[in-house]
Order: sequence, then structure tokens, then C-alpha cells
Amino acid sequence: MTKITSEIGRLKTVLVHRPGREIENLTPDLLEKLLFDDIPYMKVARAEHDAFVSIMRAEGVEVLYLTDLMEEALDAHPQGKSNFINAFIEESKIKSHALKSALYDHFASFSSKEMVIRMIEGVRTHDIKIGKRPSIMDMLEDEYPFLTDPLPNLFFQRDPFVALGQGVLIGKMSTQARARETIFSDFILNHHPRFKTTKDRMYYERSNRYSLEGGDVLVLSKDVVAVGISKRTDPRAIEHLAEKLFSAHESFKTVLAFNIPKSRAFMHLDTVFTQVDRGVFTIHPGIEKVLTVFELTEGPEGIVVNKVVDTLESVLEKHLDTPITLIRCGGTDLITSTREQWNDGANTLALAPGKVIVYDRNHVTNRLLKEAGITVLEIPSSELSRGRGGPRCMTMPLIREPITKGE
Repeated sequence: MTKITSEIGRLKTVLVHRPGREIENLTPDLLEKLLFDDIPYMKVARAEHDAFVSIMRAEGVEVLYLTDLMEEALDAHPQGKSNFINAFIEESKIKSHALKSALYDHFASFSSKEMVIRMIEGVRTHDIKIGKRPSIMDMLEDEYPFLTDPLPNLFFQRDPFVALGQGVLIGKMSTQARARETIFSDFILNHHPRFKTTKDRMYYERSNRYSLEGGDVLVLSKDVVAVGISKRTDPRAIEHLAEKLFSAHESFKTVLAFNIPKSRAFMHLDTVFTQVDRGVFTIHPGIEKVLTVFELTEGPEGIVVNKVVDTLESVLEKHLDTPITLIRCGGTDLITSTREQWNDGANTLALAPGKVIVYDRNHVTNRLLKEAGITVLEIPSSELSRGRGGPRCMTMPLIREPITKGE
């Protein structure tokens, strides 16, 4: 069950992944391929993540772990385990038949939870002995350190899927490094007793053609969904999503497609603005200028697209029907704003209207939030921030309470 009609309604249930040994399987040579700029220290990263979870639980949030849900889904649907293993191996781009067979036996030998952990960590080349290696392909694959690459980005649970209204969208990841993450999401949403999402509530699927990642999706209200046209989300995917949303008769009336710069600093829409209260947003100063936004609504003959060129403030004010306050990440100083944006100062997680979790290192942004009347809960962030994602990136809200008039 999922229910999300805002970014700021009181958070009730959230999904996370605690970073594990996949972080320790990062090497300098693999950083670019696996989308990291640095190697976090796993011990400290896990302690920081535990502190993050502790704050959410202290606020009454039910916190679910990906590996626990996968274990429960596999145990509830044991007949699907073989297909799941084969899908994971196939999408790991293994070419050698001997290695495919050896990997299958390797994964199948573990309990459900341990198998999932091993998949996430990555399988090193010398973890498996397959006996005689008769082919050139087998010998060539020995030259790479992993048979299956680790999934170090998995602790950013915002991206593989999104709870949207009473349904979900499963991402089509734009990079090979993250493509396998959605195999877990797909299995949980289709087979876990708690979810078992029906096809009419599946608004996007991992098998779709065009890329769409969860960090680009913000639920601004029960009527409006914002989606970034970014380096990782294709505009054609947004149109498909809008069609599915409208045909499902959710409360959403408008999808806003924000055309944002295609760069590392503007990776997803939620790296440049997130909502912290009614009409209040943290923003990257770089999007204060005029933006191109496409308004998608339902017409009698299909989707109607209207192009708007205006400021972010004006666009939000129009569609949320409320005065808008924009809080600059890092304030007005160029050096500070650039640094704090790099450390995800604009990527906040709302626990309720006017109450957010942030990284402690972004002290200027945090001060500005407090001065604006926002309750700020800080978490340690020396290692988690090395992955280029903040508190919002690390969480997938599953249930939020509707916003009441008094909030």
C-alpha cells in the first residue's frame, strides 16, 4: 500500500537501504563508471545512516529496509526466485555461459536475504571457482575485478521507484551502473504481501523505453506533479507518465515538466529544489532565472502540452495557488552556495510541514531555514554526502498523511 499526495505531509512510512560492503568495493578506477566522485568510509557512512534512521523513528516514522522487504517478498513468492536470479545475472551483462551457470549456483546457495546482500555488494572475479576455463570469453572476463558490479548507489532509494498517489512508477534508469536497482523494486512491488501493485496502478515500468528516475519527481500537491527534464529523465517518459496518471483517475490534474540544465550539479530536479513547508522551497540559485516549463493536462483527445517561459516562483505560485518563498542554498555568497549545493544543501526531507531533515555540514543553508521558521533536524554527513545525494535522495516515502488546513 502506498499513498503520497504531497512532499510535506506528515511522513508515516519510508523505505531506505543501509549502505554496506558495496561501498568498500568502490575503487578509484571504477568511480566514474559507478557514478561516484569519492569513496565513502563504510563504517562512518553506516553510523551516519543509522543516526538518520534514528531521527525518523523518533519522529514516529515507520522505517523499512530494502533487504528486509526483498527477503519477505522472496519467501512469499519462492517460485519466483529462479527467474529473479536469472534476471539479475542477465542484466549484469555476463557473456560467458560457464560464468552464468556458476553465478546462478552461487546466488542460489544462500538464504533469500544473504543472496540479496551478495548481489548488492557485487561478486569479485575470484569469489567463484568454475573449474576449467576453456573459452576466450571466460579468460577475458578474468581481467576485470568483478563478475557482477557492486550497487553503491542503492542507498539513494529515491531513484529506483516512486510512490505516486495510490500507485507507483518504477524507474527506467539512464545508466547501466544503476539499471539493476529496479529489479529489486519490481520484485517487491509485484510480490511482497504488503504491496502487490496492480497493473492499473503501475504508472511506469522498468521495461519502458525512455529513462525516468525518481529524483526527478516531486509531488507538489494532490493536484500537481513536477518532473524534471534532466540528464537522466527523458521528456517522452514524462508524457507517458502523464497519460497513465490521468487515465488512472488519481487526483492529479497537472504534470509540470521542468527543463533543467543537463549537468552533474543539476543531476535531478530534487538536487535544485525541494519543498520544506507550504509554499516554501529550498533552491539552487542557478534556477532563479527564467525557466522553460511544460504544463501537461488532460484534454478530450489526449494530453495537452502548454509551453511556459517564466520564473520558478511564478510557476509555483500559479499552480499551488499560494505565495511562494524561495530559500537559496548557501545564501547569496557564490562560493558558499556552490559548495553547499555540491553537498546537497537543497536536498531536504520533510517529515511534516515546516519540519525537515538536512545534512549538518550545510550550515549556512540550515541557518537560513531556521530563520524562515523551519524546524531543522541535522544529521552527520561527512561520508554519506560523498555519494552526491542528500536526505531526500536516501528515502522513498511510501505513506504521507494528507495535509490539513491547520498545518
